[in-house]
Amino acid sequence: MSKDFKTRYGSWALVAGASEGLGAAFAEALANRGLNLILLARRMDKLENLAYSLKEKYKINILFYSVDLSDYNQTKSFVSSLDVSIGLLVYNAAYAPIAFFADVEESKLSQIVDVNVKTPLLLVKLLSEQMIRNGKGGIVLMSSLTGNQGSPKVATYAATKAFNAILAEGLWKELKPKGIDVIASCAGAIMTPGYTNAQKGKAPGTLSPEKVAEISLKALCNGPIVIPGTINKLARFFMGRLLPRKTAINIMESNTKNLS
Repeated sequence: MSKDFKTRYGSWALVAGASEGLGAAFAEALANRGLNLILLARRMDKLENLAYSLKEKYKINILFYSVDLSDYNQTKSFVSSLDVSIGLLVYNAAYAPIAFFADVEESKLSQIVDVNVKTPLLLVKLLSEQMIRNGKGGIVLMSSLTGNQGSPKVATYAATKAFNAILAEGLWKELKPKGIDVIASCAGAIMTPGYTNAQKGKAPGTLSPEKVAEISLKALCNGPIVIPGTINKLARFFMGRLLPRKTAINIMESNTKNLS
């Protein structure tokens, strides 16, 4: 598996939003496949600990950097300065303040769009150019089941996750002939530190970060969408195809009302 994965995507992967939770799980799953890693996040201490652990365990090369992914110019400057050929991008970074829309500060609304929309667009644009030249590559964009319908208390976040999924579908069709695989992973609840802190109780279909990362990477060559977990697949089918739109929104409200 490791040899096939490296042959298909190259020897270097970049994981954005890699310090803990799902990002760290993606980093380990890729390390287990023998890829060298570039890890990006804000928390340098957590990045350093993760990098040291993975380097010792898998004997790979790891570069890690503290980057503010809400800062478009800083991110562009950083990526443009890299001197390695990145064959696989995992964009896991996300910003999701939990509140009713009217209570979210304008600066936070802008930050949601910066982190969840503008920066993945930038990284995909810059790195896909390398991949096209090399004739191979892979792109994983983390989406969410909240993006399948309006989601109260995370309305703007949910809208950005819908954007990620639709972007991935278009890119999948455009880039497949050029040897590049693209997928959006539309995950449900994931037992990350952020989810544990925000959610009272465990939602149906909740998965571990490790499970989501593995399912997403295994599905990458198929694209354009993967929904980790059987319960989540059923939920998306019923809420997206069988139930009236208003009913789906009401169900999502019952899932998000306890977020804080």
